[in-house]
Amino acid sequence: MDVAKFSSKQLNALRRTFHAMNPFMVFMLKIGLGWTMEIAPSVSGRIMVIKHRGRRLGKEYQTPVNYARVNGDIYCLAGFGSNCDWYRNLLANPEVELRLLDGSYKARAEDASDSPDRLSLMRQVIIGSGFAGPLFGVDQRKMDDGQLDAATKDYRLVRFSLAKP
Repeated sequence: MDVAKFSSKQLNALRRTFHAMNPFMVFMLKIGLGWTMEIAPSVSGRIMVIKHRGRRLGKEYQTPVNYARVNGDIYCLAGFGSNCDWYRNLLANPEVELRLLDGSYKARAEDASDSPDRLSLMRQVIIGSGFAGPLFGVDQRKMDDGQLDAATKDYRLVRFSLAKP
């Protein structure tokens, strides 16, 4: 399945499907069973939950995303681009909490989409996304840098700098 060929109606249905799965993923991490979703990370991906504040009312949200750890920082992608609500919330309120399998961390979010290492970092996150990358037409194993760059031009790369303990 290549979502690059999806109509806007199909993309919205896919977005709603992922959104509907979010409470289950948050629940699994909260009760300590998040590891079951990462038994086969090449299939299911690596999942963390971002606890963040809304940009308008300050309401607290929890959003599960795929991620990669690179050189002490954590990276994720806003695959639906800069219109993702959680991405826009992070820009407005960058102080967040990340819940990973090995614990919770205070972190500061920033857009890293203009990083000179963007493609390398995106490859790492896409590896960490399991089935989601190929589902969205981004199979990092089959794409050279030019193809990856073209396929992810609208994606936003987010870096989380973990707070010092």
